[in-house]
Amino acid sequence: GVGPSDASPDEGVVEDLPLIDEKAVEQLTEGLISHYLPDLQRSKSALQELTQNQVVLLETLEQEIAKFKECNSILDINALFSEAKHYHNKLVNIRNEMMMLYEKTSKLKVSGRNF
Repeated sequence: GVGPSDASPDEGVVEDLPLIDEKAVEQLTEGLISHYLPDLQRSKSALQELTQNQVVLLETLEQEIAKFKECNSILDINALFSEAKHYHNKLVNIRNEMMMLYEKTSKLKVSGRNF
């Protein structure tokens, strides 16, 4: 016959485990989700808004950088014009000096012939 020593060691353990109530699991899951979901949705919308703001900020920065580049090129042009004006004045002065020297040498030549 079958005595107590022949019984499987696992026998009777399964019956001791409580049955898993699927409805309870579902309710706990829903409770957990309803607890965390609003915060997660708020975080998601906050992140989306932050991302949009970053895009706007980047576009604004790019526009400002373009303005600065434009200003720099204008300053370069202004510097070029003032440099050109400076050299033009030098040339005018050199021409005037040459004219004066020419007149002096002409006078010297004329007066030298009289001697």
